[in-house]
Amino acid sequence: MAHQPHASYGPLDAMSRHRIRLDKIRAHWQDMLRVAGSLTTGTVRAYDLVRMLPREGRPTGLGDAFAHYGRIVKTLHLLQFLHDESYRRMITAQLNVSESRHGLARKICFGNRGELKQRYRKELEDQLGALGLALNAVVWWNSLYIDTAVTQLRADGFPVTEDMCARLSPLGFDHINFLDSYTFPQPEVETGLRPLREPSTHDKEDPFTG
Repeated sequence: MAHQPHASYGPLDAMSRHRIRLDKIRAHWQDMLRVAGSLTTGTVRAYDLVRMLPREGRPTGLGDAFAHYGRIVKTLHLLQFLHDESYRRMITAQLNVSESRHGLARKICFGNRGELKQRYRKELEDQLGALGLALNAVVWWNSLYIDTAVTQLRADGFPVTEDMCARLSPLGFDHINFLDSYTFPQPEVETGLRPLREPSTHDKEDPFTG
């Protein structure tokens, strides 16, 4: 069905007023293909390309063509989101994972209200790198012990299904004390892991528990 400029789409009116100009896409299609190939091969960086598409605050013809092409993808995404419940659930799950990661990063980077306040780019990159390292360490630690716990439960005869495992996340942090000094002694166990504890117990000597 062709787009009707004056038609009423009810609650979707706010997102249905733009038109996709196929003529602009056709006019720049060969250039768009060359740009896509350059990005794929690494000949052109995405950062440099973004700077090339506008001119004096307005999109160039090529930039405008990419904008209209993007509206095709956006429209298909919105239509599928509205009509496909499983697709909505998948998007929600992805958003939950992203927000969980951001929540963990905010918890780790609690100084200065979680804001990056270094004066120079190199210092900002160092701060982001340190944050990423700490975040990855937490994810690795959680993943290691989640896997160990699942293996132990299965060995004990508990029916741990793949559906249950799919719902586990290594981004939890309620069990981690972020306001303490840490030491990392080598555990005196063959596996290199600490013995698993019941969730209700609290080990004050464990630096990774709050």
